[in-house]
Amino acid sequence: MKVASVLIPLPVSEAFDYEVPEGMDVARGDQVAVPLGPRLIRGVVSEARETTGSNRRLKAIDHVLDDPRLPERTVDFVEWAARWTLSAPGEMAAAALKGLRAPRPRPERRVRRVGERLPARPTGPRTAVLETLGERSMPGPDLARAAGVSSGVVKGLLDEGVLETIEIEAVAAFDAPDPEHAPAVLNPDQAAAATAIAAATGKGGFAPFLLDGVTGSGKTEAYLEAAARTLKVDPAAQILILLPEIALTQDLIARITARFGAAPAEWHSGVAPPRRRQVWEAVVAGRCNIVVGARSALFLPFVNLRLVVVDEEHDGSFKQDEGLVYHGRDLAVARARIEGATVVLASATPSLETLWNAHQGRYGWLKLAARHGTAVLPEVSLLDLRACPPDPQTWLSQPLREAIGETLLRGEQTLLFLNRRGYAPVVLCRACGHRLTAPDTDSWLVEHRYTGRLICHLTGFTMARPKHCPSCGAADSLVSVGPGVERVEEEVRQLFPEARTAVFSSDTAPDARSARALIQRMTDGEIDILVATQAAAKGHNFPRLTLVGVVDADLGLRGGDLRAAERTFQLLTQATGRAGRADRPGRAVLQTWTPEHPVLMALAAGDRDAFVAAELAEREAAFLPPWGRLAAIILSSENAVAVEKLARELAGSIPNAGRLEVYGPADAPLALVRGRRRKRLLVRADRDVDLQGFLRAWLARVKVPGSVRLTVDVDPYSFL
Repeated sequence: MKVASVLIPLPVSEAFDYEVPEGMDVARGDQVAVPLGPRLIRGVVSEARETTGSNRRLKAIDHVLDDPRLPERTVDFVEWAARWTLSAPGEMAAAALKGLRAPRPRPERRVRRVGERLPARPTGPRTAVLETLGERSMPGPDLARAAGVSSGVVKGLLDEGVLETIEIEAVAAFDAPDPEHAPAVLNPDQAAAATAIAAATGKGGFAPFLLDGVTGSGKTEAYLEAAARTLKVDPAAQILILLPEIALTQDLIARITARFGAAPAEWHSGVAPPRRRQVWEAVVAGRCNIVVGARSALFLPFVNLRLVVVDEEHDGSFKQDEGLVYHGRDLAVARARIEGATVVLASATPSLETLWNAHQGRYGWLKLAARHGTAVLPEVSLLDLRACPPDPQTWLSQPLREAIGETLLRGEQTLLFLNRRGYAPVVLCRACGHRLTAPDTDSWLVEHRYTGRLICHLTGFTMARPKHCPSCGAADSLVSVGPGVERVEEEVRQLFPEARTAVFSSDTAPDARSARALIQRMTDGEIDILVATQAAAKGHNFPRLTLVGVVDADLGLRGGDLRAAERTFQLLTQATGRAGRADRPGRAVLQTWTPEHPVLMALAAGDRDAFVAAELAEREAAFLPPWGRLAAIILSSENAVAVEKLARELAGSIPNAGRLEVYGPADAPLALVRGRRRKRLLVRADRDVDLQGFLRAWLARVKVPGSVRLTVDVDPYSFL
């Protein structure tokens, strides 16, 4: 008999075996309908094999679906990603089928000639319509515009029966990119990088690169030129470019369109589901060459993937912490290896893991040491708030205020950076000291003056600001503590009432369209002072921006996060790098209470190498990434007793293993989220330890009750 292993897009731990009926042909990657309980469900064949029999009766595959077969290397990637992240392979398969499961676009209504029929009154406008249409079909409004007539002329021909309306399936048309359309003029460093990347794609086989260039050095032009040379050699090549933020996609799409004369496909949560289905079908059919997208684009069914670019590879947004837990950068490298493709990790502030791989010779290291053209890096200075503190209940010191005023007088722009949304991060009662938190959550409520609401940024809970303290009942006792971007903007408007001021955060620009509009206003010089979170700190190019003021440079250095120093260095480098990117010199002023901190001293000195060396030495001493590996196990449940019991069982079931330690269980820093109690265990292992094998052996020793959710996070980035 013939048996097929089928990946079911559900959180099940393995593929299900089904009998292949006589006369049915199935192969790896086929989509099939299989019985699961009382219903038929879609699945993906991961293996088809001959066998002499089975010790149990197998259900049979019902039928093979008409949908496209997943490419074999896409199935390879899905199975590898499931093993690496300890996720259910069916859930990974569901990620690969996500576009196909979206609804189809509505059929397109068009008009066409009915045989040889002629109008009873062949007027000039009617003749123009028929000559324009010819033997084709066209949407009615497009036909009227092309013929230069009113829509009533087309309608009259339809009413007379000379034309008829038809519906055709909407198929996305992705014009082939022209690698010769508008080549960029590259400097020697950019040209060398593009040549190295293109040479690797031309040879075929897996080739990883770090494209390491200072802010404004032209990394995008370098990898787009490499993409053009790849398409010149192989016009059917497919290229995937991953970005960490939806807000960055529009600028890159515009640049790709200008370079190649054709727009790329777009893939992220802001794209309508019917359009995502069109992109999915075009990718698997080989009708789409370039895709720009978020981390989930990794699961698209590419048939000829030759180049993968991870732009801003250091960015924490590539890590997905809910649902399927994975790191987009790491899976991009794996996808390229499985496809035999080239992968480029591009950043001005590469992650320590990527830098370590480059130092070890595992990645080719391409360096862009200077800004493109005449632009130079901004001068960075530390402003010691101990010597010149802001006035009470204000956040901008006098020297920074003066710098903003001077910038305004020159007709230039200022970016004030504070990576904290809303008006104030904490609301507390002066009478009893109670801090307002979201119900069933330890997270503090953040005040937003624009909406007059208190919002939990973790769960999305929102409420009106109360007039009485919910703890002690005192009236008018609630006070806002600390600044957010809205509070800084309020201060700016008071100081510079004539300046055109705006706030850029995920609250003021919640989607790609609003973000694009705000970015365009800034680019066009319609904003004088932009107060922004990290939404504006990466990837944007504002030619008139010459001053960046960091309101609280110490913010990211607080707490016990393993990557706090690294993330702060990266974020502040990206933020300060927005200044002086054109022909006007820029400068950055960092307000700090700890100017002697090594991170801030390295920023001011422009000495990334010194910071990286010191940070790597600290990590090596503790055998932490990249010298070691981490994994977290997070338990959560509405039943605190069940969580505690399972945590104790896990702690008592740890397998014997060398060069590996387990810490915990302990309450998570946010021990209560949405009414669920949370416990964490952390595993640290040497690099050559089979961490996934250890975790599988460990978790197999305990039975997880249905009331408890257990999540495994390999290489965690968040420790909440």
